[in-house]
Amino acid sequence: MPGLALLSTSPALLSAALGAAMPGAQVPRITPDPAVWRLGAEAEAAPAVALPARPLTERRTVLPLGWSLAAAQEPPANPPEGAEEPPVTEIVVEGEVGPPKSDPVEAINEESYRVTQAVDAALVEPVANAYRDGLPEPVRDGLGNVVKNLGEPSVALNFLLQGKVGKAFETLGRLAINSTVGVGGLFDVAGKRADLPYRRNGFANTLGFYGVGPGPYLYLPVTGATSVRDLVGSTLDQALLPFAVGDPFNRIEYAATYFVINGLDQRLAFDEEIASIRASDDPYRLRRETYLAQRRRDIAELKGEPISERDRLWLEELEELKAASAAVPVPAERTAPVQPPANPEALLITQPR
Repeated sequence: MPGLALLSTSPALLSAALGAAMPGAQVPRITPDPAVWRLGAEAEAAPAVALPARPLTERRTVLPLGWSLAAAQEPPANPPEGAEEPPVTEIVVEGEVGPPKSDPVEAINEESYRVTQAVDAALVEPVANAYRDGLPEPVRDGLGNVVKNLGEPSVALNFLLQGKVGKAFETLGRLAINSTVGVGGLFDVAGKRADLPYRRNGFANTLGFYGVGPGPYLYLPVTGATSVRDLVGSTLDQALLPFAVGDPFNRIEYAATYFVINGLDQRLAFDEEIASIRASDDPYRLRRETYLAQRRRDIAELKGEPISERDRLWLEELEELKAASAAVPVPAERTAPVQPPANPEALLITQPR
């Protein structure tokens, strides 16, 4: 039987090697007896002697140690039932940077709005008020009826293009009655006697009816709030009679008269709305959003579709502002001063005893 060859190894190193090979196990500290420790050939000739071991005095266990700040900061993926959720300490703010998509030239439009409102307050509004107060109401209404009657061919044509044949023939009936019995449109006989109400329509509505978007929002010094689609449509509306009929609708006198009367009528019709928008916190934004909401509502009505919740809220806000403006009492300086009686003692006669 071959002998057992022992290598010269430090006892401490031997204990460490055994602890690494068997982690978690009880490793005795072995202290060899110098009397039986042999080297080389002497160890082979000597009888095998068991190495005495001292009693187990300590246990060594290697434990992994790891730490991370993420474990303390991140909440558990599945919190236990009944545990309260940590309070939310973050505020998320969402918004757009730069001008909105519907108004890419917002800075230019806003400056145009500011200048136009200054000119309107200094010139257009006084002229419109003088037109309202200086002309008798029947004359002013008659001129407005003539302007509406001249736009009836465009209204009828666009109803026909939209496939609304019944409304197209009703508009043509209005045009025939008011142009003849109504003395060229001075009197709205069709609306009052024939139950044919006036309806607004035009090429801009037809473009929107067939899916053409409004394009960028614009605020022009003369036209006011509009869009690319509405600007093209109104140009076609005004060009219909001059190109389709010719004289006298292609004369500069007709164009100037039509422009002035239609502009003053529109200014008076929207006087309350303009005043309400001016009194708001952000007049330019309110004018833009309400105009676009009104135009989307017009297109939706032609298609028989409901308007969006956002448009409904904008239109409701405008109506609330108009109602609040109408409810404001007249300032004291605008009321006529009360004159004191010539004989104050005479008032004692009318007082009850």
